[in-house]
Amino acid sequence: MRRATTKGFARTSTLLRDRIRKAGESRGFSVAKVLTHWAEIVGQDMASQCRPVDVKYGRGGFGATLTVLTTGPLAPMLEMQKEQMRQKVNAVYGYNAISAVRITQTAPVGFAEGQAQFTPAPTAQPEAIAPEVRAKARDTVSPVADDGLRDALERMAANIYANTKNVRKADS
Repeated sequence: MRRATTKGFARTSTLLRDRIRKAGESRGFSVAKVLTHWAEIVGQDMASQCRPVDVKYGRGGFGATLTVLTTGPLAPMLEMQKEQMRQKVNAVYGYNAISAVRITQTAPVGFAEGQAQFTPAPTAQPEAIAPEVRAKARDTVSPVADDGLRDALERMAANIYANTKNVRKADS
């Protein structure tokens, strides 16, 4: 039986982890942004080869280490691109939020957590929206002058009207 050698003491890094994370978030660094916007941050080519797994703060508290998951054959190529990856992530935040990039490898199949599927799942095709719902959405956003914004708002309004209509039918 192995006995604990800490005698009730905790590492300084575990005590400071939450404070360091809060300090990073107060300066605009959010781990969630790296995970949710990965393809936009590093580019579609690099995002198809790897995905972010973890962000850990070092003992000194200066900068974090980004852990990236990839498959075995792609690891050497990503190893050569680590600095570009780090610069792209830091460019989003405007300062050196990430001080190091660590690459881990896995097989394309295996345990649930380690499975490497780097291509995003195809988006589901939206259901056909009725012409009268589209017309109502077009009328709603007609005062908007900018064409791009008006088109985006029209799509959003049509989706909202279509979903609201479906919810009301389900309630009846």
